[in-house]
Amino acid sequence: MKSIKIQIPSLTENIRMIESFIDNAKEKFQLDDDIYGNIMIAVTEAVNNAIKHGNNGDKSKNVSLSLTLDDSMIKFVIEDEGGGFDYLNLPDPTSPENLEKPGGRGIFLMKHLSDEVAFLESGRVVALNFYIN
Repeated sequence: MKSIKIQIPSLTENIRMIESFIDNAKEKFQLDDDIYGNIMIAVTEAVNNAIKHGNNGDKSKNVSLSLTLDDSMIKFVIEDEGGGFDYLNLPDPTSPENLEKPGGRGIFLMKHLSDEVAFLESGRVVALNFYIN
């Protein structure tokens, strides 16, 4: 099992480092383009949420991202230093009253693009799993 980890201060411009991290993983593990696209969107959404909502954009707080690869799955774990959130009672971004709202689609996207999504530690940790074989 292979594992890599990166930690960034909570600044939205640091999303670029996350994108590079994912690009490197694509090269290193020869990920195909479809799964790469899903990973890029889902993981950057999760990190963005961790920066904005988890750590409230506090640059003294960090977001960590780890990648673990085994034979059949690549797993990303995103962790922030915030207080967590109620991930069981999220508004549905597809319901009519929410369609015009600018936010609220991140978790919806993560659930649609990942094969498995799990929220841990009161929502401070999100695990995104993608099957690769």
